[in-house]
Amino acid sequence: MTKAKRGRSFEKSAENTVTTSEGFVAHRDLVDHSSRLKNNFYQVGEKVLCLVGNGLSNQTFIDAPEGIIAIDTGESNEEMMAAMAQLQQRTAKPIVAVLYTHFHYVAGTQAVLDAFPGQKIKIYGHEKIAYNRVRTATEIAPAYSRGLVEQFAITLPTEGKDGNVNVGLGRFYRNPEHKTQTNGFIAPTETFNNACTLKVAGLEIDVMPAPSDADDSVTYWFKSLGCAVNNLVWPVLFNVFAIRGEEYRDPRILLTGIDHLLSLSAKHLVGAHGMPISGEQEIFERVTKYRDSIQFLWDQTVRLTNRGYTSVELAHSIRLPEFYDDDNLTSEFYGVAEHHVRQIRSGLLGWFDGDEANLFPLPRIEHSDRMIAGFGGREKVRQQTRDAIDNDDLRWACELGSWLVNSTDVENSDKMLLSSVLRLIAQRTTAANIRNWCLARARHLDETFDLTRFNRHRVSKKQVIASPVGNSLSALRVLLIPERATRVETHIAFNFSGHKMSGLHIRNCVAVPTNGVGAEIAVNCTPETWADIISGDLKLSVAVETNALTVTGDKYRALEALQVFDVENLQL
Repeated sequence: MTKAKRGRSFEKSAENTVTTSEGFVAHRDLVDHSSRLKNNFYQVGEKVLCLVGNGLSNQTFIDAPEGIIAIDTGESNEEMMAAMAQLQQRTAKPIVAVLYTHFHYVAGTQAVLDAFPGQKIKIYGHEKIAYNRVRTATEIAPAYSRGLVEQFAITLPTEGKDGNVNVGLGRFYRNPEHKTQTNGFIAPTETFNNACTLKVAGLEIDVMPAPSDADDSVTYWFKSLGCAVNNLVWPVLFNVFAIRGEEYRDPRILLTGIDHLLSLSAKHLVGAHGMPISGEQEIFERVTKYRDSIQFLWDQTVRLTNRGYTSVELAHSIRLPEFYDDDNLTSEFYGVAEHHVRQIRSGLLGWFDGDEANLFPLPRIEHSDRMIAGFGGREKVRQQTRDAIDNDDLRWACELGSWLVNSTDVENSDKMLLSSVLRLIAQRTTAANIRNWCLARARHLDETFDLTRFNRHRVSKKQVIASPVGNSLSALRVLLIPERATRVETHIAFNFSGHKMSGLHIRNCVAVPTNGVGAEIAVNCTPETWADIISGDLKLSVAVETNALTVTGDKYRALEALQVFDVENLQL
């Protein structure tokens, strides 16, 4: 069993802050956690190899009778190529099949196909994997991408006090040793959505849907090897709430998957993240404690919610008992329990938590202005913020500092003050997510790294061309500016050569996707031209002038309608 140290809270814990040889300033326990995530190719039993530390996720390889089965392919082709290079030092057998545990770590599959061009490789995964990949890259792309940047230390330096220590589930989000990161996702060719048994490369595999942080997660049970490969048991306390923003992860559903995992009496447990665990008794004891930590958070949240506790009161009242800190599986090296319980309450009952102040709150800036005035002015709030820092009262310092930067008449010194508070929190928390988020915001405030560009849709030409034609049109729905569309009622068909007709009906300040049938106007161009326009390489007006894009019907009405969208190149 891997022991963890006590010391979760960032409050009054300056003595736990250390400086590493790289100059990183962080909580000692978070620094120690990196040793669990270092690059190591584990031999798990006789037939399973698991590579930890190559990226955020593991790559696992099963030695089957007819060849190697690869499970998960990482964040890029380059990551998977590095994994296969290590694999080839152990075996000359070819990879004959790829299995996905869920949609997060599946972007290196093309590298597998390229490495074995003569091999017919089947790709197995849940039927929702392809959909989930698209979902995060269209309408919600800016928020999703910004969350990844803040949570996974993507903009943090490789050395110095703000350097990336680790990201909780892995050493990095994307391994900096891989100089390029190309997307090689290939959709599963063999899909399932229910429990089933597969025969892959001469090996029988039981598949059980097991939603965790993704609703397409599955557990693969290799009964003949006594090995279960899963996305349920992480090397940290499970993250009910992702600070980057995600759909609600219902602990009750997760517990069902963990209970099934325990029922297998596996000799080996290999996860999508972290070190493998071997030994039936050790797996039983540690995984039981892991599942019980999750039930504890749900049960206690419900108990106190029923007693009328608000979201903030829940966060301050529910703490995991100290014995959970004896194991990294139940320690706060990723997210924090006080955020998880707030998410559980919100997932069950919605955003309103019964606090009267949250029923009709003032706009953020107006609230800040009134609080500052009530405290006696900006200088008094600044002084109280400094006093709170000196007294190690970082929660209060963070709230006071947030008033200063979310009000009128903000000065640069106000941003620097809040930035210093966030850095102190980052340096004292055991949770990688919190450290990375606080540092990203601190660096934005002190202008070390401007995050503003992550607030807008950034679409690549390659992405538009590779996706179904309707995706880029559908994404325009969430780029419509109502003030520009109050008098627009126009149905436009889009004819992209080589694709089925699509459409947008702009009406009532919304853009409704259609199949284009019955539209009075049609836009005609190649997918490449449209991709150039949407990605920022070509202005709509230039495309029209050069006949790269033509309009059937009222051209001026079409161009006027397209200007309702917050896309620079659609403006005339």
